[in-house]
Amino acid sequence: MRVAMFSARHYERTLLDELNGRYGHELAYFDTLLGPDTASLANRFPAVSVFVNDRVDGGVLKRLASGGTRLVATRSTGFNHIDVNAAKDLGIKVVRVADYSPNSVAEFAVGLLLALNRKITRAYNRTREGNFDLDGLMGFDLVGCTVAVIGTGRIGTIFARIMAGFGCKLIGFDTYHSPEFEKIGGHYVTAEEVQAEADIISLHCPLTPQTHHIVNARTLDRVKKSALLINTSRGGLVDTEAAIEALKAGQLGGLAIDVYEEEAGLFFRDLSNTVIQDDVIQRLVSFPNVIVTGHQAFLTREALGTIEDTTLASISDFEAGRPLANEIHA
Repeated sequence: MRVAMFSARHYERTLLDELNGRYGHELAYFDTLLGPDTASLANRFPAVSVFVNDRVDGGVLKRLASGGTRLVATRSTGFNHIDVNAAKDLGIKVVRVADYSPNSVAEFAVGLLLALNRKITRAYNRTREGNFDLDGLMGFDLVGCTVAVIGTGRIGTIFARIMAGFGCKLIGFDTYHSPEFEKIGGHYVTAEEVQAEADIISLHCPLTPQTHHIVNARTLDRVKKSALLINTSRGGLVDTEAAIEALKAGQLGGLAIDVYEEEAGLFFRDLSNTVIQDDVIQRLVSFPNVIVTGHQAFLTREALGTIEDTTLASISDFEAGRPLANEIHA
C-alpha cells in the first residue's frame, strides 16, 4: 500500500525501511508537518502516517479524504492531534500505537528529575569551561521525599516503581486506580493533598479537555514551596506562562519538560542557526532551574522498533481487510 509518512526523521526512515522488508509497502517520506498547506502531498495515498505535532483536524481530514486517503496511522500512543470524530464522519479509519516500551519514557522522567535536582547539566557546562566550583550545585536527597504521580497508567506506574527504589513515598492522582501502583506502596489522594504534600510532581496522564492545563496558576500557587515539576507526557498539561511566574516567585523549585504546549513549530527541527520567535520557550531556557528537551523521552531502540513495526502491521491489516487491533474509535 502507498503510505505518505509525514514528520519522518532520518532515524525513523532507516528503521522503517528495514522493517518494511517484511510488509512491502510503498513508503514516501515527507520532512514537513501535515497541515492545511501540506495535505495535498498525500493525494492518491490511501494511507497516511503522522506523528504528535502533525495537524489532523477536520479541515485536513477533508482534504485527505478527497485525495483518496482511507487510513491515518499515528506513530504515537496519544492521539489528541487527530479529530477522531471528523475521521469517522469521513469514513477514515484511525490507528495508533497502543503499547510500546513504557520504560523509555519512565526512565527518561527519572533522568530529568536527577539532572534537575542535582544540577547535572549546569555542572557539565561548567566543567567544559574549566570551572570546577560547586557553588549553586546543591540538591537534596530523594529518599523520604513525597512523589506525586499524576496518571498511574503503565508509564506512571513504572516511574513510581523506580522512585520507590529511591525510598520515596508515593502518592497518585488518577480517575482510575491501578492495583499495580498500590501494590508497590502507592496510595491515591485528592488534588488538594497532592498540592500540600508533594516534593516532586511528575505528569503521566493523557491530554484531554479535562486535563488541559491541569497545572495552572491556581494549582501552582497551592503546591508545596520549591516543589519540582516533571512533564514527559503532553505539553498542554502545563500552563507555561503560569509555570514561569511560579518559577520567578520561587514557588516552583524547578521544572524539567520534554514536551511543550507550543512545540509544533520548534521540536524535531534544528533551529540553532535561526532566531527563535517563541518568547516563552526562550524565557524558559534562560532559567537556571529549568531543563527543556525536545520530546525525546520515547527515543530508545526498543520503543522506536515497536512503534514502527506496529504502525506498518496496522497498515497491512487495513490493506488486507483484517480487524484493526489498534483502531481509535470515536
